Amino acid sequence: MTQKAQIGVTGLAVMGRNLARNFARHGHTVALHNRSYHRTKELVENFGDEGTFLPAETAEDFVASLEKPRRVIIMVKAGKPTDDVIDEFAPLLEEGDMLIDAGNAHFADTRRREAALKAKGLHFVGTGVSGGEEGALHGPSIMPGGSKESYKALGPLLEDISAKVDGEPCCVHVGPDGAGHFVKMVHNGIEYADMQLIAEAYDLLRQAGGHSPADIAEIFTGWNEGRLGSYLIEITAEVLKQVDPDSGKPFVDIVVDQAEQKGTGRWTVQSALDLGVPVSGIAEAVFARALSGGADVRSAAAKAGLPGPTASPVGGDLQADVEQALFASKIVAYAQGFQQIQAASAEYDWEIDPGAMAKIWRAGCIIRAKFLDFIKQAYDKDQNLATLLVDDYFLDAVAGAQDAWRRVVVTAAEQGIPAPGFASALAYYDGLRAKRLPAALIQGQRDFFGAHTYHRTDKEGAFHTLWAADGRKEISA
Repeated sequence: MTQKAQIGVTGLAVMGRNLARNFARHGHTVALHNRSYHRTKELVENFGDEGTFLPAETAEDFVASLEKPRRVIIMVKAGKPTDDVIDEFAPLLEEGDMLIDAGNAHFADTRRREAALKAKGLHFVGTGVSGGEEGALHGPSIMPGGSKESYKALGPLLEDISAKVDGEPCCVHVGPDGAGHFVKMVHNGIEYADMQLIAEAYDLLRQAGGHSPADIAEIFTGWNEGRLGSYLIEITAEVLKQVDPDSGKPFVDIVVDQAEQKGTGRWTVQSALDLGVPVSGIAEAVFARALSGGADVRSAAAKAGLPGPTASPVGGDLQADVEQALFASKIVAYAQGFQQIQAASAEYDWEIDPGAMAKIWRAGCIIRAKFLDFIKQAYDKDQNLATLLVDDYFLDAVAGAQDAWRRVVVTAAEQGIPAPGFASALAYYDGLRAKRLPAALIQGQRDFFGAHTYHRTDKEGAFHTLWAADGRKEISA
């Protein structure tokens, strides 16, 4: 009998290759396909001893080598390349077979593709995979969407190759159609915010604290042993320890200060705007990258000599204050991201379990952190929690950090050190706790110039003031 593969991977660049190897290392027979066959051959030649691979030159041979229901993982660039692969493979598949997009697709595209393929009797599973190339090989955090039926056939394989925490897989069925890719998108948005906050902490410690990159590496190493323990804090220490062998300078000083982005952070902010959810921490991180990349604008500002204070070492325990501000601001970023997931779940009828998302992010993914256990516990107590900031653990943590957090934001402003992440997180926190916001004035302005109406605190209904009339009479709208 001809051997059949349990799963197939088409698109064998680094991520696809490593996922295929991960499946093979776990004892699964893996079918391989790539538009350029030389990549398929290279994988088998270099890693064929890791498991059983069935290489195929054509899409037809690839599909024929898969057991039913066929499971085809697509690992190509988002957008048209993904649509092209779907168009190539869908006609070769049969009812009940599944196409699994494990790339960073926009969730709206995933919803469109899922609906179109469902009409043909095929399952389309948009799947978020986090952890980079190392995670793909050694165990990523996996966020599959699609139907419950498809997860029954696919889930055990994904759980098998995923990262584990105390034996529990970092993989769960997120919800229908685009839910998996949506959650992965928000994961990446939180990642943007987390990285920006860490960068601001470094900048403050260096410019206002007078510490060298090597000193700051030691500080971050210490922080990684405590409540800030996370993958991003860990690798930040490693980056700051690095010395450029050519110049002998700290590595961080020879890298051009222009951060790039691939779009998932921007998608997160765009979606949040559509949902009406304030993800200001993520937005500031996206805009900070855009500002850093605006070389022409920054050059013009430098040439004009925009005035400002000169940063200089400050007194007090800045290191302790920055640690507090970083932890509080990270809590806000995660709280905003989880609120966005809950809002989308309600909007699209996904029924996402936020606690389960915290659970599968504890290992394998980029934003894995110690305090995800507390996020899981918070949602286990109340799955409909309005915001993480009202959970006892996070309420106490932010309350304890508040004074230091404010000092850090003031120090940044006085020293002329940009800290939009810290400042926006604090502003969001103050906005939530405010008994009354100045939005009442904005409503008055909107009614004045556009007759947009307003609601009163003492009466039911909508009202409009006749601003141009004598006496400015109020009428019911």
